[in-house]
Amino acid sequence: MPSIENKNADEARHKIIYLCRIIPMKMRRSPQTTLVLAEFLQCEREWRYGYDISRNTGLKSGTLYPILIRLADHGLLETAWEAAQNTGQLGRPPRHMYKLTRDGLRYARVQVSAVAVQVLGEPAFGGVGGL
Repeated sequence: MPSIENKNADEARHKIIYLCRIIPMKMRRSPQTTLVLAEFLQCEREWRYGYDISRNTGLKSGTLYPILIRLADHGLLETAWEAAQNTGQLGRPPRHMYKLTRDGLRYARVQVSAVAVQVLGEPAFGGVGGL
């Protein structure tokens, strides 16, 4: 039978684990995330499928889907399942769809333009003088 001290220690440990789970992950600004955001900006207000985004960006599913989940967790993407009537006729399961939210659209524009300015502002040849 566990002692009261061990039980309290276990409860405290579980509370810490629970608190860690509800803290949102920091938004990473990776080149891959910027690439996904740029892809969404191609059709700003349309629903997009993960497979199409993967095909257009060249990102593998192990890279793409964590980015999509993170964007959705931060309220930058709206997610939905494809309507059942659309999938039954085609004989395939419903697909998950993604669309930029209003905040996501604003964030995507800032992030993509910041990268474009950074790339345009860097000197060719890495800043080596005399070339």
